[in-house]
Amino acid sequence: MAMGAVRVLCGAEKERVVGTRKASGECPRCGGAVVATDVESERRILGLPLCLKSKRKYSCTRCFRRLVTLYS
Repeated sequence: MAMGAVRVLCGAEKERVVGTRKASGECPRCGGAVVATDVESERRILGLPLCLKSKRKYSCTRCFRRLVTLYS
């Protein structure tokens, strides 16, 4: 119960996937296809939105290795 209160006060971060699409190139480790996932993360303090970040995460479909994250 106390941990939930700390998250509300300190600003828990919530992420949501906006979209997924095939990216160009291949995984340097196994040669699998690469997928680009657009993610929005929102930090809140006391229920009020503080900031919104958009990220694009790249990962391999075969070995599930995370490749690169670009912030915009």
